[in-house]
Amino acid sequence: MTGTGRTLIAGIGNIFLADDGFGVEAVRAIDPASLPDGVDVADYGIRGVHLAYELLGGRHDALVMIDAVPLGDAPGTLAVLDVSGYSCRAEFADWAGTAVDAHSMQPEAVLAALHNLGGAVDRVYVVGCQPAALDAGIGLTPVVAAAIPAAVALVRELVATRAAPAGRRVSR
Repeated sequence: MTGTGRTLIAGIGNIFLADDGFGVEAVRAIDPASLPDGVDVADYGIRGVHLAYELLGGRHDALVMIDAVPLGDAPGTLAVLDVSGYSCRAEFADWAGTAVDAHSMQPEAVLAALHNLGGAVDRVYVVGCQPAALDAGIGLTPVVAAAIPAAVALVRELVATRAAPAGRRVSR
């Protein structure tokens, strides 16, 4: 437990794969000046290893990742997932012995990298959006783009309360 009181909001995804760029576009919509003290916001895109190393520094004890996530719901549906207790050991037992893909940006890969580097973050949330399309192409589909304001509101709620509204889904 680092106890820094700092939170990192990380937008993740690949802007060249349509709705996979949701997290990147969402963090662009956040005005850092509107956030409470102790909250940092950054676009990590596909740089998963960079995010793991940022967290390894121990500067943040809470992480909010914004990403396109397959939720099994209608495109544009949002969910807040509390993955603070996620066990990287069981799910990624073989990960430590494989080559690191610097462009792997799945939330579980970032957490596994952080764990295998000897780091941890106390609280981890994912604000996810069900994508409509993950094909090659720049730009979000209209339904996913329309979900950005609600995602930003969820992120603001998370950083204001520092507690996840577990399992919360918002349909568009």
